[in-house]
Amino acid sequence: MIDRARLQAVIEPVVSAHGAELCDFELKNENGWVLRIYVERLGAMANKLSTKDAAIDLDLCSNIARDLSPALDVADPIPYRYHLEVGSPGVERPLRKTEDYIRFAGEKAKLKLRAGVAGQKVLVGKLGAVDGNVLTLVDGSKSYPVPLDDVVSARLVFEFGPAPKPVTSAKKKKRKT
Repeated sequence: MIDRARLQAVIEPVVSAHGAELCDFELKNENGWVLRIYVERLGAMANKLSTKDAAIDLDLCSNIARDLSPALDVADPIPYRYHLEVGSPGVERPLRKTEDYIRFAGEKAKLKLRAGVAGQKVLVGKLGAVDGNVLTLVDGSKSYPVPLDDVVSARLVFEFGPAPKPVTSAKKKKRKT
């Protein structure tokens, strides 16, 4: 098992030195081990920035990866070979901490639950208030109290805007002239 605290102690200073903020990291075996580091703009959590406003660019990701790789080699917190990836958590970012649920209140999310609420182990709805350790999830006219300890995984759900209006043949003809 990997010591997450030790790994985080190596990752965070490098990410911070680049003016970014560590969101999360994961080590997964996907036909070989992959260490994924998710970063956002510095202050994204404290300022409750949207995923759009917290986004980072490819240059920042590559600069962090370039400096993080030798730091990880020296500290050697992972005892086997792995590939390093640095990126943004994206618009369908995972929600892991209580602060994530508070930050994205009003946004649509999908939650997978251990025990289930109202007979359902998967709920989709808008994130409501967090009271203690209980999140209110709103689905239309229904509200569900969800104990955060029961959440196995959660992520934001990206919704496309309204579909563009179809162009009528009369409007097509006007464009041609």
